Amino acid sequence: MAARSAVSRGLFNEAVRAVLGSWPVLQIAVENCFGGPHVQEKAEWMVGAVEQYFYTNSDLEQYEVEETLQSILNDEFDTVVEDGSLPLIAQQLCMLYCQCQRGDTAAVQQKIAQLSQKKYNVKANVQEVKAQEDEEDSSDEEEEAMDCGTSSNTSHAVPSVSSTPSTSEAGGDPQELQQEVDEWTVVRRKKK
Repeated sequence: MAARSAVSRGLFNEAVRAVLGSWPVLQIAVENCFGGPHVQEKAEWMVGAVEQYFYTNSDLEQYEVEETLQSILNDEFDTVVEDGSLPLIAQQLCMLYCQCQRGDTAAVQQKIAQLSQKKYNVKANVQEVKAQEDEEDSSDEEEEAMDCGTSSNTSHAVPSVSSTPSTSEAGGDPQELQQEVDEWTVVRRKKK
C-alpha cells in the first residue's frame, strides 16, 4: 500500500508539472519575469505548493483550487488571470488528483503525455505573431510605394473621429481617405 501511495504521489507531481507547464498564463508570466529575478524558482516552487495543497486538504472543491492558484499567481507573479483558463486548470488538477488517488495511473500518464505535446511555447508564439506583423507591414509599405509612385512614405495616420468619414472632410476626393481596419484614417497628400 505504501509503494502504491509513493507511485501515485510521484505521478501526481508529474501531472501538476504537466498541467502548469502547459498553462499559457503561467508560462508567459515566467518568460517575462513577472515574478521578479527568481521567477523560474517560483514556478518550480508552485508545482510543489500545489501538490502539497492537495495532500494537506481533504475533499477539495474546484473553486478552492481556483482561489489558491489565483492567489499564488497574484502574490508570486503579480499576475491576474482574466482569460477564463483558471477554472479549466483547477478542474484538470482535481481530476488528475482523483485519478491518482484511485490508482488509475494509465489515464494519468496518458493525460501527462497529451499535455506535454501541447506545452505552450511562449517564444515560438511571439516570434510567429511578429513574423505575421512584419509581413503585413512590408506588404502595406509596398502598396503605399506603388500608390505614390515612390518608395518614400508620405502618408500620415490620424485617429478617426467618426466610424464613417465623409469624403467632403478631406476635399472631396475619395482616394484621399482610406479607412483602415484598426479604425485609423490615413490622410494622403493630393497628387500633382
